[in-house]
Amino acid sequence: MFINDDRYAGPGVLAPDSTADLAFTLHMLRSLSESGTAAIVEFPGVLYRGGKEKAIRHWLVENNYIDTIIQLPANLFFGVGIATCIIVLRKGRRPDNSILFIDASKEFVKNGNKNKLTEKNQNHIFAVFSERKEEQYFSRLVPTSEVLDNDSNLSVSSYVEQEDTREVIDIVEVNTTLEKLVAEGDGLNKKIAEIIKELGE
Repeated sequence: MFINDDRYAGPGVLAPDSTADLAFTLHMLRSLSESGTAAIVEFPGVLYRGGKEKAIRHWLVENNYIDTIIQLPANLFFGVGIATCIIVLRKGRRPDNSILFIDASKEFVKNGNKNKLTEKNQNHIFAVFSERKEEQYFSRLVPTSEVLDNDSNLSVSSYVEQEDTREVIDIVEVNTTLEKLVAEGDGLNKKIAEIIKELGE
């Protein structure tokens, strides 16, 4: 039985047959040395789906194996239009009890009908990753307790604030403009009324 296999026994449940991504993740973890690191490209569903996958994520987080989650841009890989992610596993982690979340979804340039990570994009991501640095709208160190309290959800968007790019509207300026337009309209209506009166005389 796979549940008795050392590679998968830790969480106490097996990944679903239909979405076995985390089974591969556990296999990679079991293959690491006691100070080893693995970076695995995954589809985003593994970060938030419930059921058995949630139990596996909970075990990974609780045992301090999740080092970093990196959200990649969409449309990077041939035949894959959706945004993928990288899960970085690390054994022998320093016990800072935190996970680094990096939102690199905007770190790309257009290259024909695909997106591309330039050297500049890669260097930015790697610098933040290696220094475990927080940057507004880009990265955040999250205590594992917060992740566990959030149903072991590992979606980057749950922890890294999105920049509000909507245009800021100056209400005072808008009101002043409206008052001016109303005044101009009143003046125009008065002139039209005078013209009509003259035509009727």
